[in-house]
Amino acid sequence: MARTNSKIDLTQGPIASRVLMFALPICLGSILQQLYGMVDTLVVGNFCGPISLAAVGTSSLPVEMFLCLFTGLGTGVTILVSQAVGSGDTQRLRSAVQSTVSFLYLCGIPLTILGLLFGHLLLALMQTPADTWDLAVDYTRILFLGTLGNLGYNVNAGILRGMGDSRSTLNFLIISCITNIVLDLLFVPVLGMGVSGAAWATIIAMYVSWITSMFYIRRKYPESGYVPFPRSFDKAGVGEIIRVGLPLGINSSIFSVGHLFLQAFINAQGSIFMAGCSVAGKVNSLATIAVQSLSSSCTSFAGQNLGARRYDRLAKGGWLIPLFAGLVSFTGCMIALIFLDPLLRLFNSDPAVLEMARLYCHLTLPMVWCYAVFSSMQNTVYGLGVMKYPTAISIMMLWVVRIPVAWAICTFGNGHYLPLSFPASFVAGMIGMSLFYCSPRWKEIRSNAKHMLEEKKVS
Repeated sequence: MARTNSKIDLTQGPIASRVLMFALPICLGSILQQLYGMVDTLVVGNFCGPISLAAVGTSSLPVEMFLCLFTGLGTGVTILVSQAVGSGDTQRLRSAVQSTVSFLYLCGIPLTILGLLFGHLLLALMQTPADTWDLAVDYTRILFLGTLGNLGYNVNAGILRGMGDSRSTLNFLIISCITNIVLDLLFVPVLGMGVSGAAWATIIAMYVSWITSMFYIRRKYPESGYVPFPRSFDKAGVGEIIRVGLPLGINSSIFSVGHLFLQAFINAQGSIFMAGCSVAGKVNSLATIAVQSLSSSCTSFAGQNLGARRYDRLAKGGWLIPLFAGLVSFTGCMIALIFLDPLLRLFNSDPAVLEMARLYCHLTLPMVWCYAVFSSMQNTVYGLGVMKYPTAISIMMLWVVRIPVAWAICTFGNGHYLPLSFPASFVAGMIGMSLFYCSPRWKEIRSNAKHMLEEKKVS
């Protein structure tokens, strides 16, 4: 298959430096993606007040709830594409890409309609306070109009990461983020559209990302066979997408349902606590941005090396990348804590909101490195095509640890300490995923790696 300067071959060269080169554009892109929500929070928080800020903070969850079953599609296609690229199988690559496009439209249009009709019911289940209800409903309905753009961009980003190209998505996000910022400032303070204006700015930016990535893939990677619209329905190809992507989607879905319960616990503490959690969530997301980028790298790294049968690199990268991710995440979180007050004041100046946000960050940030280690191990295992075990660990994290701990804190203690449920689940997830390295599948990889090294010594 054709090679371009944008592609990084993760089957060759020093593992740490290659993964870092691959992860850096994803990290920068993730920062820009965080700016979507952060700009909404900044503009709404400074021009519309705490009630509007609380509405924005709670409204993204219903959208996530509807879409989460299909957001695993992006990671799923990364796995399939990276394995095809690693093995040099062009036919398999084209089948994966074209089947994904068909599946995107098959799911995206019905999801948009369902979200518009029933999204407000999830807000009711989340016990959204009356003073934020109307604003939250408006924000949610507008976001659902961006469903196809949201899923479409994630799918295209997954294709590019599988090809070994993590740089190009950064360019699309720069354009999209600039669009979002300009429209936020135009719609909210200038035109006075409030929360609805922030939502419109977000979905327009999503569609910009999707459309620009379409043109790029078609021009840069013709071997992928990418088409902007479905031309045929490959039952076998779609079946493969479902086999790999559905467990990831189920995992996301289960997490979103759990977050619905957690948001209900948060909402029960009142609008000020909701706003504080919204602000703290933005700082947490920015401080832990390396988690997402390095985790995405693990999926592509494992997929490419499995396809190329580079078991020696798999065995080494399986522990090296999670260790590196944990160190980077810990450093980022400590820096965020040092500059916490000025960071929080970027989003809101209300003393009560800042107090809640400060408490949230102090309770969660010191232990996020455990989540970074967990996530890197989980995505490495996903890249191998193993779906059930990491999905089971995610379910355990949420439903056996995080939600019960949050319920216990709210029931028997001070509900403001609810964020402690997050570090408790991070530790549990890290321990659970580390046990995979004792499994027969990983022992097989280590055994194959050992044979490869012995053969190299002999030759």
